[in-house]
Amino acid sequence: MKKIINGICVVLGFICLGLGILGIVLPILPTTPLFLGAACLFAKGSARFHKWFMNTKLYKKYIEKAFKEKSMDRTSKRKMMITLGIVFGIGLLFSPMIAKVIILMVAAAHFYFLIFRVKTEERGLLNDN
Repeated sequence: MKKIINGICVVLGFICLGLGILGIVLPILPTTPLFLGAACLFAKGSARFHKWFMNTKLYKKYIEKAFKEKSMDRTSKRKMMITLGIVFGIGLLFSPMIAKVIILMVAAAHFYFLIFRVKTEERGLLNDN
């Protein structure tokens, strides 16, 4: 059973990775959260794939700062907040009242964390161009 769950995590990790790569080009897809999801799924599913992903340029460019410095550039942060708003909004439209209350609490926690706990960086201010 553990091998099946690990395999599912690896497959979902590659799906998140693929969608994240599409998000680099398409403004509607949030790159950073998808790469974060891929990193978490690879960590759960396979040490080898997790190590591989941690050494890619995609990881280093898009999410290494988010992990180490708890900071994101303004564009990534904006995309993430818009996507979360859309997802939470859809959830609010199609759920019963008690679920709406829970969704609003979860959304408030997400937005609080992004606005007040994650630092916003301007592109080009760091020496990582």
